[in-house]
Amino acid sequence: MNWIALKEKIRAWGRELGFDAVGFAGVDLGEAEAGLFAWLAAGCHGSMEYMARHGAKRARPAELVPGTQAIIACRMNYLPTRCRPASAECAEISRYALGRDYHKRLRARLEKLAARIAAEVGDFAYRAFVDSAPVLEVEIAKNAGLGWRGKHTLLLSREAGSWFFLGELFVSLPLPPDAPVSAHCGRCRACLDACPTGAFLAPYRLDARRCISYLTIEHAGSIPEALRPLIGNRIYGCDDCQLVCPWNREAPTTREADFLPRQGLERARLVELFAWSEAEFNDRLAGSAIRRIGHERWLRNIAVALGNAAPSAEAKAALQSRLDHPSPLVREHVAWALAQHQPG
Repeated sequence: MNWIALKEKIRAWGRELGFDAVGFAGVDLGEAEAGLFAWLAAGCHGSMEYMARHGAKRARPAELVPGTQAIIACRMNYLPTRCRPASAECAEISRYALGRDYHKRLRARLEKLAARIAAEVGDFAYRAFVDSAPVLEVEIAKNAGLGWRGKHTLLLSREAGSWFFLGELFVSLPLPPDAPVSAHCGRCRACLDACPTGAFLAPYRLDARRCISYLTIEHAGSIPEALRPLIGNRIYGCDDCQLVCPWNREAPTTREADFLPRQGLERARLVELFAWSEAEFNDRLAGSAIRRIGHERWLRNIAVALGNAAPSAEAKAALQSRLDHPSPLVREHVAWALAQHQPG
């Protein structure tokens, strides 16, 4: 088998399936294991116990999926053309979540890619990952030559910035790895300085416990009071470190209709979203990544955003309508938000 020629065929098949770039990595992730354990030991993962659950398997692909000889890393752009809220009264939602949930869509493409490979070489062992299981996807994509790790810890590409999803195929084929690309952050620290909550301890080191994406998505409990005013109107994730990155100035927009904004989320007013019942939340956000946080956390997040909004009778009335909510978590954040609107 000419493995070099097969790699080029796989790249072409990947592009046909909608991936914007395809690269190949080996199973040795170098110093990633030591960095992971240092990060976990410092508690920077917060309540994300799954980050520690599988231990070294995150940094050892061949132990996670026995028989793995190479990893095919794929990149797909997700930046929509319409992505800025209309005003401060509107909710700020991470751009990746404005459209349909990416997990199933990328996984389906990876499965199709695996089928194309099998048609060429015969049956082989593989496993597809899309932001799932204990996989160090940024490290893998970096080793596959798809970009370099930026100071904000995300993968960066000269052609695509950082507005893209990553997916991987762990395969039992001895595909030679691609050469990594050099880093191009230089002295720039725009992403570090832009973080509203100061979540970056240093370049390449993020404390998730202060990250707005963690607080509004992964964290299930009460948001620390000291951080609530810093969250602003962000109700699901945060893009600030990406918005200021110079490599994102000319980043391409997505070609995928599924990633375009749905339900008017790119311009939705906070008071309108706060009024959604649990049934409306589940119905309107069916097929969205946002739905997995549940209605309770949705209300918690919007209550904080309303507390940070300019005082208005409309915002106050919306908050008062949830004062007797069955959830103690929601009631706590509603009470805090109303207190922010009190004079003096």
